[in-house]
Amino acid sequence: MIAEHKPTATRNIILIRHGQYKMDSKDKFLTELGREQAALLGERLANSGIKFTTLYMSTMNRATETAGIILEKLPSDLPRKSDALIEEGPPYPPEPAVPHWVPAKNEFFSEGLRIEAAFRKYFHRAPPQQKEDSTEVLVCHANVIRYFVCRALQFPPEGWLRMSLGNCSMTWLMIRPNGRVALRSLGDIGHLPADKVTFS
Repeated sequence: MIAEHKPTATRNIILIRHGQYKMDSKDKFLTELGREQAALLGERLANSGIKFTTLYMSTMNRATETAGIILEKLPSDLPRKSDALIEEGPPYPPEPAVPHWVPAKNEFFSEGLRIEAAFRKYFHRAPPQQKEDSTEVLVCHANVIRYFVCRALQFPPEGWLRMSLGNCSMTWLMIRPNGRVALRSLGDIGHLPADKVTFS
């Protein structure tokens, strides 16, 4: 009975930061370069030989637009879902604090709880009934991704702001059946030529 209820599959989670966007705009849609970045990433995923299970996207424009461009390169029957839980926000008070970015303290509580809920939703072992390894893609935001990495690796969450992630970068985490988590890559931008790399 114990063997029947033990996970046997590995869950791969690929976290993608959206492309460069118009920061001075209310709607924050992608720039022309941001759309190019997303297309190059979509081609990399399409040529990777990986069978993707599901693509989840933040409901914010820059992430939804990035996901749409990526999906143009992937099989049309790939399930895709929008999720407001993975929208951008301040996940946790950073240590040390930074003077150029100081959200209201209540934002850390309200937004941080939401982002923590997203972490618990996506980061867990495969259920026992899952027999094959899976690869899920989450198209979201730098703050969310950095916090997820700290939590998944059991690092102090207040260190999340010490990582830097480029636009349309890939961060790959694996969750083994025994619960062990491995970071395969962090902020991988190998698909982008040097003149198309941005961190805005």
